[in-house]
Amino acid sequence: MSPPLAGSSTTFMGLKMMSSNPISTRALWVHRECSNMGESIVEKEGQMKPMREVKPSEVMKVGDRVHVPVSVAESRISRRFDTIPSGTLYPNADEIKYLQRLVKYRDWAIIVLNKPPRLPVKGHLPIHNSMDALAAAALSYGYNEGPKLVHRLDRESSGLIIMGRTKESIDHLNWLFSNYKEVNTPHKAWNDACEATYQKYWALVIGSPKEKEGLICAPLSKVLLDDGKTERVILAHQSGFEPSQKAITEYRVLGPMINGCSWVELRPHTSRKHQLRVHCAEALGTPIVGDYKYGWFVHRRWKQMPRVDIEATTGKPYKLRRPDGLDVQKGSVLSKVPLLHLHCRELVLPNIAKFLKVFNGKSEYQSTEVSLERDVLRFVASMPSHMKISWNLMSSYLV
Repeated sequence: MSPPLAGSSTTFMGLKMMSSNPISTRALWVHRECSNMGESIVEKEGQMKPMREVKPSEVMKVGDRVHVPVSVAESRISRRFDTIPSGTLYPNADEIKYLQRLVKYRDWAIIVLNKPPRLPVKGHLPIHNSMDALAAAALSYGYNEGPKLVHRLDRESSGLIIMGRTKESIDHLNWLFSNYKEVNTPHKAWNDACEATYQKYWALVIGSPKEKEGLICAPLSKVLLDDGKTERVILAHQSGFEPSQKAITEYRVLGPMINGCSWVELRPHTSRKHQLRVHCAEALGTPIVGDYKYGWFVHRRWKQMPRVDIEATTGKPYKLRRPDGLDVQKGSVLSKVPLLHLHCRELVLPNIAKFLKVFNGKSEYQSTEVSLERDVLRFVASMPSHMKISWNLMSSYLV
């Protein structure tokens, strides 16, 4: 949303200043109305001069409205998910709207969402309010049951995730995302659409791969740490004594190394747990920013390392673009503890709704209605705020 001009009427979640408190500054009003967001957010809101042309100390009049960024307003909603067990979660109208804003696409067969970071995908006893529990509560859209997960993202990751809405669509999507699919059906269009399926992730890694692009073929194994409980994924040893799984990742470097980091595009050809994180950290030697599980020691060296990066065109030292406003260091590379910079940005898959009509004999493939529908669907999801900040800081020469 664009920042308001001085003297204009601005809004915050439809709230207006009431006449019961006729004298109030804008900062005090935000503090009172957003008290459950925490002091740090309110204090930062009071320092929004670079983002707004109104002063925080400006006296408000009856009927004035205050405009607060959606990211701040929605923090009130997201906080509730951290305290209510999934078994008793009944989202209110505002929370349902918040969840439905994550939806990128919906038809009668599938739902595609842009998952925010730090939201668990699959719930179990220690985890409340996972994506599947929230979807069952808020994303049924008139169906008797909510949509079901067909693949997963790590809790700290963000990006595109698909859910099936019917038993048939769930079965087809589970098969599509399995690592053992063999595309060999009488329907050539379906075979071609399955072959065209892919996912692309964007990641910010510490360092830069030696080669600008390549294919990582490195099997993965799971081991238990000394505590006997914690599981860790590692590159499989050549000895072959431990069970391993085939893992293939295609990668491409998007630009030069800036501030000790570089942006990389990752395309997994298999779907293994922590595949991209382990391949980046161990196979390429460039762990993903914010991945402390597989790159803790590299993070320590990176934060302590003095560096001067040179701009490719001018030959002068590169200056980071430091943003103004609320989100100056919120989980980005400027933060002392950055969040995980791994985002499922692009997804291409068959048009499940179309092909299920064909398979069920409800429509002939040659009919006008069905033939006009696309065989494949393509989605692109915007990055979360902390990655956008890092992108804006470091994206001068990306290709």
